[in-house]
Amino acid sequence: MDTLIDAQTQRGRANVQAPQSYLLHLADNALVLGQRNAQWCGHAPILEEELAQANISLDLIGQARLLYDLVARRAADGSNEDSYAYFRDAPQFRNYTLLELPHRAPLVGYAQGDLDYAITITRNFLYSALMAPLWQQLSQCPDADLAAIAAKSLKEAAYHLRHSRDWLIKLGDGTDVSHGRMQAALEHLWPYTCEFWSQSELEQQASALGVDGQALRENWQALLDEALVQATLQCPPPAQGYISQGKQGVHSEHLGYLLAELQSLARAHPGAQW
Repeated sequence: MDTLIDAQTQRGRANVQAPQSYLLHLADNALVLGQRNAQWCGHAPILEEELAQANISLDLIGQARLLYDLVARRAADGSNEDSYAYFRDAPQFRNYTLLELPHRAPLVGYAQGDLDYAITITRNFLYSALMAPLWQQLSQCPDADLAAIAAKSLKEAAYHLRHSRDWLIKLGDGTDVSHGRMQAALEHLWPYTCEFWSQSELEQQASALGVDGQALRENWQALLDEALVQATLQCPPPAQGYISQGKQGVHSEHLGYLLAELQSLARAHPGAQW
């Protein structure tokens, strides 16, 4: 009897599919941060970090491609991964606002400023500390296709977390200058992490796939607390006021500039084969 119940449960799980909007949320996060990190090509502070950021970008863009392809196959409407990456406008993207911010202190989208590696490292840490536990949970989800993508992405996220954590600690517990820049970066980015935990339809969809939001938040905070102690950085107080809503399509002005850079070639030559 137990064997029969287990078989029935597995068949029921096999029929569960992640909603398109949730898959796009995951894909958009990966694509946007991948594009941001790729902007360090030719500009990284040392050669090893040039290669590291390029590899992280390729990992993230690879995750996005797998997820976009899954959405396209299930939609069966003639779309493909390029349709979602290159031919949607900013309000159609569902990425966290944190990921679209430029690598510098607050500036309007068209302003120029020095790239700040502290922003990059801190953001990569805050995001990968979220995604490593999330991919772990999703690798056990009842959507077999998503579970397979999650299992692959988990290995990459673990590396991203280790890399960003190591540099967070080195720079935070480094010179007075590096410590000050890391603390400033953390305080600048911290309010945007509230969006991780704000409630929307996406959180309900994740819960239906077996994601434990409370455990996810606890894991994220534990990873953060441990790293900040070693980095001698102070966790900012709880943010007050407006909570960013990128995952609901309400973005900063920065996403439009990023997408213009990302999409211009594909839109200038639609349907081209490379």
